[in-house]
Amino acid sequence: MASGPPQSAAKLYRANRFVSLPAELNPDTYDTSPEKRRAEAERLAIRSRLKRQYQLQLNNPSPPAIIENPALIRWAYAKSQNVYPTFRPTPKTSFLGAAYGLGPLLFWIFVLKANRDCKEKRIQEGKYKRPFSVFF
Repeated sequence: MASGPPQSAAKLYRANRFVSLPAELNPDTYDTSPEKRRAEAERLAIRSRLKRQYQLQLNNPSPPAIIENPALIRWAYAKSQNVYPTFRPTPKTSFLGAAYGLGPLLFWIFVLKANRDCKEKRIQEGKYKRPFSVFF
């Protein structure tokens, strides 16, 4: 009696409770479903078509002024124009925005005011003589 095809290594492997399943025996790595293989094949076909189109534009004897790479255009759009769908205002981001926006401004206001008050106090006590200045 002939038995069916031999079982894969992933099916024969019994997981040890002390050791995790090695990546080579992980069924998600190589035992893919037909739908997953079809989707990977479609993605590969799209990539190869785009690559061929780009190579034809690049190696054209009379090339256009600008060679457009669709992947680069998508990346540039996602990087520059598509900022807000990935940003969520949370209390943390609101606090950080206020801290980075108002923090330095308030710090320098405090430093300059304290310096001016200290100088004014020394002038009133007579311990500081104002230098003559034409500009301020």
